[in-house]
Amino acid sequence: MPKSILLLFIVLFCINCSSDTTEPDPSTPTETLYFPPISGSTWETKSIESLGWKSSAVQPLLDYLALKHSKGFIIIVNGRIVMENYFNGHDTNTNWYWASAGKTLTSTMTGIAQQENLININNKVSQYIGTGWTSAPIAKENLITCKNLLTMTSGLDDTTDNVSPSALTYTSDAGTRWAYHNVYVKLQDVIAQASGQTWNSYFNAKLRDKIGMNGTWLTSGNNIVYSSTTRSMARFGLLMYNKGKWENDVILNESYFNEATNASQNINLGYGYLWWLNGKANYHLPQSQATFQGSIIPTAPNDMFMALGKNDQKIYVVPSKKMVVIRMGDAADNANLALSDFDETLWTKISALYQ
Repeated sequence: MPKSILLLFIVLFCINCSSDTTEPDPSTPTETLYFPPISGSTWETKSIESLGWKSSAVQPLLDYLALKHSKGFIIIVNGRIVMENYFNGHDTNTNWYWASAGKTLTSTMTGIAQQENLININNKVSQYIGTGWTSAPIAKENLITCKNLLTMTSGLDDTTDNVSPSALTYTSDAGTRWAYHNVYVKLQDVIAQASGQTWNSYFNAKLRDKIGMNGTWLTSGNNIVYSSTTRSMARFGLLMYNKGKWENDVILNESYFNEATNASQNINLGYGYLWWLNGKANYHLPQSQATFQGSIIPTAPNDMFMALGKNDQKIYVVPSKKMVVIRMGDAADNANLALSDFDETLWTKISALYQ
């Protein structure tokens, strides 16, 4: 064989070898993050088996959810529904209350109002809704910023959910004490005043309708709570998993998102801007001034952040697992404010799916 032809074969062989090494590894995930359409009931799914998860762990999880008075349960991974189950007469079209898990909606709206230059969270609350919104001495009231409401450090008496001025009495200077308190709802008044719109209309236009949620705000005693389908709760969880972006639409800027989902003060490391944070060195519980060491839910991933509501309404967001988990229903055990032993056992059963 002439040397020139032999050389040509060698060159072609080397090119083919080089080309082969640049082929994508079929075992490498290339799946893009999925967002369900804004309208309609379409939502892509993904099977337990396709994730390499253990199908044998599904039924124990479902049995536990049913036993613990659940109504709606969803797991989404990379935006796609992996599990969606309903119990006790609940279905995809049934609305249920978020309770305090809805605090995170108010946190998100506060960030949206700030990025639109309507408010600054470092400004005092009275700048937006006037003085006299508490019965604290005016000098003490003027210490309370919007950020203090986001971080539960207003310093106001937390023994009542009543947010009328007469009930909002001085306990300590703002920023010096962490106490779980319903006074955060004053942020809704701040936003309404600053935007020149009702809270409902601003919320619907800037958040609900942009990500295809359904639902309404309801007044329940001294509380204003959100009510929606389980899938709508999952849509909000997906938005927050993607750091405030819905596909290419920036609903909430990432800077505020990062502040909201990291420790917001040094008293309760397990609390951001109305979000609970797992995996921190210590935390406080509602209606307690005690400091508990370790992670809030030791059986769950350390990078998880959470919206937690009375009677076990849950949004769990786990960036490391590309996962959002939703639970709606009645109290798993006795009525509780936000956290219970239910969380630990539930996460033991969830993690059994993929461990």
